[in-house]
Amino acid sequence: MNPVSLRRIVDRALEEDLAWGDISTESVLPDPLSMSQASISAKEDGVIAGNDAARAVFSILDPQMDYRVLVPDGSACRKNDRVAEVRGRARAMLSGERVALNFLAHMSGIATATRAMVDLVSDLPAKIIDTRKTTPGLRALEKYAVRMGGGFNHRFDLSAAVLLKENHIQLAGGITHAVEAARSRGGHTVLVQVEVVDIAGVEEGLGVGADALLLDNMDTATMADAVKLAAGRIPLEASGGVRPETVRAIAEAGVDLISVGYLTHSAPALDLSMLIEGER
Repeated sequence: MNPVSLRRIVDRALEEDLAWGDISTESVLPDPLSMSQASISAKEDGVIAGNDAARAVFSILDPQMDYRVLVPDGSACRKNDRVAEVRGRARAMLSGERVALNFLAHMSGIATATRAMVDLVSDLPAKIIDTRKTTPGLRALEKYAVRMGGGFNHRFDLSAAVLLKENHIQLAGGITHAVEAARSRGGHTVLVQVEVVDIAGVEEGLGVGADALLLDNMDTATMADAVKLAAGRIPLEASGGVRPETVRAIAEAGVDLISVGYLTHSAPALDLSMLIEGER
């Protein structure tokens, strides 16, 4: 993750939570220099992501805070495993607890959901990729979490590549016109991907020289026909309502990529907790 972007994200989260101060912690800990230690543990099995975000939370509040990673990002944890240990100023520990756990739990939930999806198709060529259906302001963290779960990233933003979807095609007057317009605007270094909904669209996309096709909400039989028609000339991406119970059949249709919005917009947070273990 870009450390500058991470710092901005964490700063905003702390500003939101601390506002004018932590009156609970300040009430019970009048000494701002008192020291303590704590552990972060998993309350269920999963895959960890977000240690850097959690560390950043505590280090902003206490630059001398020691955040020791016990389960690295991308690694599996079991219920009751200690994920990390924190040592430093007690006030910073308590004031940063919720924000740090929010980042860790959210990102680990995404990594866990991604790993489960990847495992379902691990013996097939298809790659699991994410989408732009991310939480506003948290895209960099969520896409990082997908990578930690073994998935791959689609484009990060609208400037990364051309993806001509249904509305673009409608307004342009068809697939051919849309691709030609994108080619004239984007230049030779910009990839042009086109969303298609049927075999006629696949044929037109191939004919006009699209760099990749997105097979939108196709049934698996139609996907298999599209794979035969493309014959490996360009990548084919399956998209639309992909869930754990459907991903295997989609991969077996022979597509190259399977984009899964569920990973970033619906994955449940991993249950984690932090407990103070005494003073130093």
